[in-house]
Amino acid sequence: MENRTELQPYSVLMSVYSGENPEFFAQSLESLYIQTYPADEIVVVCDGELNEQLDVVLEQYSEKFGGKMKIHRLESHGGTAKCANTGLAICKNEYIMKMDSDDICLENRAEKQMIYLAQHPEVSILGSYIQEFDSDTGNDIAVRRPPTENEAIRKFAKRRAPFNNQTLVYKKSLAQSIGGYCEELERCEDYDFMVRMLIGGAIAANIPEVLVRYRVTAGNLNRRRNWRNTKSFIAVRKKIRKMGFSGFMDFLIPCASQIILFIVPGFVTGFIYKKLLRK
Repeated sequence: MENRTELQPYSVLMSVYSGENPEFFAQSLESLYIQTYPADEIVVVCDGELNEQLDVVLEQYSEKFGGKMKIHRLESHGGTAKCANTGLAICKNEYIMKMDSDDICLENRAEKQMIYLAQHPEVSILGSYIQEFDSDTGNDIAVRRPPTENEAIRKFAKRRAPFNNQTLVYKKSLAQSIGGYCEELERCEDYDFMVRMLIGGAIAANIPEVLVRYRVTAGNLNRRRNWRNTKSFIAVRKKIRKMGFSGFMDFLIPCASQIILFIVPGFVTGFIYKKLLRK
């Protein structure tokens, strides 16, 4: 493998809660297990008590990873940001690779990203493209292509998340210096984290290749158009504007678009999301 001896070790950070699909969770862990450049640490934070099926998957993969997996269980449901901060403190390596418990890494995801970071040590937060696919049929839907260069990422971030959260690799030291994830936010904590990393001095990049397959279900679209998510969407953009990162129009335009998506019927939301926003 190219430059393998020069690559830095990395930790994988993921969380899981009782509502996850055990089959999807197993597929996610399997995609980590078969990486061409494997992690030397897999940190899994359990967001409260899990069901028996998920515990079985954890036990199976704990054995497969041969002692590399660290499992931390929160006593009660703490939310995504709480899990991320808990795992952030546990991870031993400087480079932390985020992973969702229902998505699938391509087998060379880690190798591609760690080679890039070895060649660009100034980069402290790195993502890639994702391939969205229909969870029921397995059919590909669209590729989400965020900007790839630092300045373009910063400009894009004023209105929309400039990374696919499922693809992130970032430096632990910088993440801790900005206070990690904001546990006061109910939703959209990943976007807030990305912006604060940029404010904190992160040099950013996205690899222009699909490295993760992102599972799309009916629940994904429903979450995007419910009022709880809409309120969080607006609250985070208001917070980002107060930090001085974005302007009034950067706040107004995406918030107005989100409100429209909330108001229109669900099938229209799905059409806009799949056919227009991904072009």
